[in-house]
Amino acid sequence: MDTAGYLRRLGLVQAPPSAAALRALHAAHVERVAYETLQIWLDRPTTVDPLESAARVVGGRGGYCYHLNGAFSALATALGYQVTRHVGGVQLRGGEPGITANHLVLTVRGLPEEANPGGAWLVDVGLGDALHEPLPLIAGSYEQGPFRYGLRPSEVAPGGWRFDHDPGGAFAGLDFELAATDMSAFTAMHEHLSTSPTSGFVRVLTVQRRDVKGADSLRGLVLSRVGTWSDSITLDRADDFYAALADIFRLPLDDVGAKDRDTLWRKVHTAHERWLTGG
Repeated sequence: MDTAGYLRRLGLVQAPPSAAALRALHAAHVERVAYETLQIWLDRPTTVDPLESAARVVGGRGGYCYHLNGAFSALATALGYQVTRHVGGVQLRGGEPGITANHLVLTVRGLPEEANPGGAWLVDVGLGDALHEPLPLIAGSYEQGPFRYGLRPSEVAPGGWRFDHDPGGAFAGLDFELAATDMSAFTAMHEHLSTSPTSGFVRVLTVQRRDVKGADSLRGLVLSRVGTWSDSITLDRADDFYAALADIFRLPLDDVGAKDRDTLWRKVHTAHERWLTGG
């Protein structure tokens, strides 16, 4: 893995493992590496292999949870952190909680500090509009910028944990098992999420980026902001669409040629029109 290139993408220099350095890595990742499903809309299949995902990050792109947390786990391990992968389940609003493997969760251990003497942390750079920094793996309520989160024992994963998103967030919460897992646990769900006509990722393009004051989201052609201020607009021109990707989400798409850009715009625009008519 190109560790130096990854750190350059994050705007950081290598530092010894510490809770403060982990926070810096996490914050830089969610600010500079977007949660995005563009590869699906570009018809570019991906896998859940962390090294493949890390190479894509180094090349200027992002991904969704399997890619982002997979890549981050590879980077953090290379930097000397004690990283564990866990099977999780993101619960949409109005849905039922469960361990569905629709989410890869990370914990990092061995980094005690005064507010977290046990030294275990919930690390998740793949939740889109959620965490800006790691959370101590301690039950409680936590504020990060304008958002308030909860962490408590899971009711559906014995011995596991439940993350409750802010009421203004894009989903209700996340449960995860405490047992360690490998990436093969996510292969089937990744196939479903990236190819099935019933998948939200296939039906609606999603791009998100978190910063200290809130989060930006692009769903189809609707660009919205939640946080210390909120707004929403529709991007009805291709130039505006690609400018938003580059300027807001740090996705200049240097790897996408003119023909593929035209195809992508037509697909996203058609899907948006279908959504407007209830199709």
